[in-house]
Amino acid sequence: MNAESIRTYCLAREGAEESFPFGEGALVFKVAGKMFLLLSLDAVPLSFNAKCDPDRAQELRETYSTIIPGYHMNKKHWNTVIVDGSLGDKLIKELIDHSYDLVKPKTKRK
Repeated sequence: MNAESIRTYCLAREGAEESFPFGEGALVFKVAGKMFLLLSLDAVPLSFNAKCDPDRAQELRETYSTIIPGYHMNKKHWNTVIVDGSLGDKLIKELIDHSYDLVKPKTKRK
């Protein structure tokens, strides 16, 4: 995946919005005002930070060398994913979906 395909995928999530609160090099995606992905546009190779369940985050870091503790983030809850072609699009989309699902508001039962 490249930056544009990640952007398109993130914006396809219900209620997702994009902004540049940290400058033009860091594209932030939010749902209900909460960040679920930070895409580092200036990074070579491309990378993004995504929220992750702490147990799953550790497992992913042990399995993939291109998934590391979140750069400038709470390392318990965030991973940095380096998009260098070694991870498949399916896994990248799963990581984005997992982050989105952790952040989106839960629907209340009546």
